[in-house]
Amino acid sequence: MEDTETRGLDIEVIQQKIHQESAFVDRLLAEVGRVIVGQKTMVQRLLIGLLADGHVLMEGVPGLAKTLTVRTLAQAIDTTFRRLQFTPDLLPADLIGTLIYDPKDQEFKTKRGPIFANIILADEINRSPAKVQSALLEAMQEHTVTIGEHSFPLPSPFLVLATQNPIEQEGTYPLPEAQVDRFMLKLAVQYPTADEELQIMRRMAAGGVAEVKPVVTPEEIMRARRATEMIYMDQQVERYIVDLVLATRDPAAYGLDDLVDLVSFGASPRATICLAKTARAHAFLQRRGFVTPDDVRAMGMDVLRHRVLVTYEAEAEEVTPEDVVRRILDRVEVP
Repeated sequence: MEDTETRGLDIEVIQQKIHQESAFVDRLLAEVGRVIVGQKTMVQRLLIGLLADGHVLMEGVPGLAKTLTVRTLAQAIDTTFRRLQFTPDLLPADLIGTLIYDPKDQEFKTKRGPIFANIILADEINRSPAKVQSALLEAMQEHTVTIGEHSFPLPSPFLVLATQNPIEQEGTYPLPEAQVDRFMLKLAVQYPTADEELQIMRRMAAGGVAEVKPVVTPEEIMRARRATEMIYMDQQVERYIVDLVLATRDPAAYGLDDLVDLVSFGASPRATICLAKTARAHAFLQRRGFVTPDDVRAMGMDVLRHRVLVTYEAEAEEVTPEDVVRRILDRVEVP
């Protein structure tokens, strides 16, 4: 009985902390909304990436405001932002920096690359060869960059938001699955609705994009991250997260016999960690001090879609990783 009362008290304290630290969210969404019409899911997921300290990969056809959304979000936060256009001739040194010889002092000096910023937009990441992708993904994982013999820490917060085009694959270098796994979330960016498209057309006809002002500080983001980590997660919800991930590896153990021949590789333990972190961040955006199974289900597709590899048989039957994840979310028992 005492444990229940103590937990109730703790959740109440957490709830107050969440309300206090989430005050910036409405300001940020309002400022982004001055430029971006619709795309609420994409904006919310980018915020979740910020709160959960995870990188986001966005996939969608050209013209869906992926780049504009990231730039607007970055401008609304008083922080450093760099847009990197990935091209086939890009070199790792163009990204992380290099050593330059100074004839005056007769020594090599470090020239830092554009990756030394808080928010990085890696535009069309699959347009560059493996060396460049590896340099970026190493920085994402380690939060440090090595130039010559010295390692340099990257600023905090450090967030990579990458875009890739699912069509026009000629001249691209698709990211290997092991590298895609470094991204906490993979978003499938959708077309706007008819009403949103009408609003976009009218807004652009009236004079283009509004100027965005910084309304949030990095300190507020860091405080919100600490508050997100405090959010309570019940053991049943923890078990539910583990069950979802294990069902991608061993569908038969969860009564999903029809998926056994369709899944080649399931999600890694990184998926379990990411699902827990993003579920907490989702609860934070709902101003809640505890995680529910609905938070987990809301994040399940974006966390798992790029971590499930399907077999040739599945491809022949036109079954996508999204189809597999959808069946798992629908059929694994919810606590």
